[in-house]
Amino acid sequence: MTPEQSPTVRHRRLARQLREARKHSGMSMEAAAAALGWSRPKLVRFETAKTRPRPADVAAMLDLYGGGDAIKLALVQLAKDIRKRGWWAAFNDVLTGSFAELEDDAVRIRTWQVQFVPGLLQISDYALALIRIGSPEQSEAVHLRRLQARMARRTILERQEGSSLAVILDEAVLRRPVGGPEVMARQLDALVNESKKSNISLRVLPAASGEHAGMDGPFVVLSFEGALDPDVVYLEGMGGEIYVEDVGQVNRCNVRFDRISDQALSEERSVQLIADIAKEYRQTDEPPS
Repeated sequence: MTPEQSPTVRHRRLARQLREARKHSGMSMEAAAAALGWSRPKLVRFETAKTRPRPADVAAMLDLYGGGDAIKLALVQLAKDIRKRGWWAAFNDVLTGSFAELEDDAVRIRTWQVQFVPGLLQISDYALALIRIGSPEQSEAVHLRRLQARMARRTILERQEGSSLAVILDEAVLRRPVGGPEVMARQLDALVNESKKSNISLRVLPAASGEHAGMDGPFVVLSFEGALDPDVVYLEGMGGEIYVEDVGQVNRCNVRFDRISDQALSEERSVQLIADIAKEYRQTDEPPS
């Protein structure tokens, strides 16, 4: 699918909720379609996010399935909001997948990172160094365009009702001089400043911890407002983006984040370590040992 054809996050969420509402009612797809006066393929397209249902279609489905007025009103509103686009729409040329939209919609973000500072906390020079090394085949114009998109993401933490962000960094992230010592010192200074914000929690898992619960790799858990929106886990690697929505797997990731947190330094000690390493970068041209 091209980005224009792909269902939005809201559309996928609506399709999932309509499918679950029908199953909870005990109705088969054939029975529901017949009761609604629709063909089975039409209902299939609604439940698989192939076709956008009108708010009136959603209301008819919820009237049939039951479940209460609150759920009906929430899903009808969701149907009305499907076509709304956010800041990411202006960067369709460099943004792929649905992560930016999910991240923008989340009220709580928990991330464990082992290679680099998460995008929401990156300064521009640090981000550009990562973009260049990750996509050497692309032109500098594309690199700068991707940098614009990454910097635009940061605004979600500045909104009046901004998302809460809990970050745990492996100590190796702090000691990897992305962009060189001078850039790295400024990036770590920026982390210290960001940690002062009430909606940001920043902690470090020290190398001395030995084996730990996060050795399988990094992940992001996105939580949304309301019971209709279950958590989503985001994984990124050489194979592309993976979105985990299975409740059991998501719960395991949340438990794993808690276990990593148990081994991490306190926020105060973490910030002190970051500040100390920043000083080391400024005192030498070599990475701190």
